[in-house]
Amino acid sequence: MIHLIPQAVFFDLDGTLADTADDLAAPIHEMRAERGLTPMDGASLRPMTSRGARGLLARGLGIEASDPDYEIHRQDFLARYERALLVRTQLFEGMARVLDALEARGIIWGVVSNKAERYVRPILAGLDLLDRSVCAIGGDTTGYAKPHPEPLLAGARSAGVDPSRCVYVGDDPRDIEAGKAARMVTVAAAYGYCGDAEPPDRWGADHLIARPADLLELLPSSA
Repeated sequence: MIHLIPQAVFFDLDGTLADTADDLAAPIHEMRAERGLTPMDGASLRPMTSRGARGLLARGLGIEASDPDYEIHRQDFLARYERALLVRTQLFEGMARVLDALEARGIIWGVVSNKAERYVRPILAGLDLLDRSVCAIGGDTTGYAKPHPEPLLAGARSAGVDPSRCVYVGDDPRDIEAGKAARMVTVAAAYGYCGDAEPPDRWGADHLIARPADLLELLPSSA
């Protein structure tokens, strides 16, 4: 149980608030097909989804950031992704109820992602959430990306809340590191993409949830 009534709950986007894996993997499938490579199981790409273009290019095409043509491939990936942001992207099961319940309790919520803001906003708009979210911060909004705490602190400032009275939920170790550095209560979303290295119960989060609805059980019953 979180022993405070939070002023705000902030969510990572990919793998925490929304299941974006299929749309993020689609460019990799296209690029592999154009290269004459065999189809790749989406399940093998899923753990890299929270790592964005860098992780997906490395896993799906063996293209590392050190590759001299990496930026060309990254821009190709991003252009393909931007053309089809919302084909299969949807909220995780139970997340809509979580957001409704937070609002009913007077707890505001927002999104702090490492995805570029130009993708965060249209995705939230397409999910009919942009007007409800108190912030839509991307990895390029502040000049810093998680695990730096500044994106989370910027979210708290935009919401007019004390970071120490906030909760941050994420599915990557960087989320937990950033949340702790921002003095927020941290919650690891074990239902998300989570990478394929250290399991989420070893990230040092204050709490661990197996499904979105578990978040409500951590919070005080009234606000």
